[in-house]
Amino acid sequence: MSSSDYWDAETAASYDESSAFMFEPEVLDPAIDLLAELAGDGAALELAIGTGRVAIPLADRGVPVSGIELSQPMVDELRRKRADIPVTVGDMATTRVDGEFSLVYVVWNSIGNVRTQAEQVATFRNAAAHLAPGGRFVVELWVPGIRRFPPGQAAVPFHVGRRHVGFDTYDMTTQQGTSHHYRRHDDGTVTYGESNFRYIWPAECDLMAQLAGMELERRVADWHGAPFTNDSESHVSLWRKPA
Repeated sequence: MSSSDYWDAETAASYDESSAFMFEPEVLDPAIDLLAELAGDGAALELAIGTGRVAIPLADRGVPVSGIELSQPMVDELRRKRADIPVTVGDMATTRVDGEFSLVYVVWNSIGNVRTQAEQVATFRNAAAHLAPGGRFVVELWVPGIRRFPPGQAAVPFHVGRRHVGFDTYDMTTQQGTSHHYRRHDDGTVTYGESNFRYIWPAECDLMAQLAGMELERRVADWHGAPFTNDSESHVSLWRKPA
């Protein structure tokens, strides 16, 4: 069984609305530009495809996209929008699909949803197994914010807005964490939701890729290609399967 949280029908139905800022062109377009460039004339496979936030515009660029998704309700939401994108229901660590891909990708921290190191290693190996020689595996992932913790602090905020406040709590001994979300709705009510994750350091990702037979090709801070530095709070990393 997967260690990932299961996103139920209620969560899936509200996902696009609650994540609306991630659909904004200034957020999404640079990701689609790079992924389309990397896919080239080949096909792409998205791990944790969700409701198709990335897959649908990438398919609109002419890239054949397939997906793997643990949550059937999330797949149902995707198919209400686009029925022609093939999706296999299963976990990203072990589920296999037919075909060979020039690009496998997992975005918006979703690899952290797999909450054991062994499953994360298996996810890298599964990605490599789907890649054609010379193909690339792309991961978009945040850098754990534990440098912000003063002694005695239990949580660190990752977003403070008019309608949403989110903060993470961490267990430093296990690399387990929980994201806590408080959302204010139009009627003035506030709802709470949480999701669990295992954080991964960039160097740990490189070791997982090495174990899967891939080599780091590039690491940048974001989809725009900003340099990755000591102060970067996220990274977009590309590993290549030898030709």
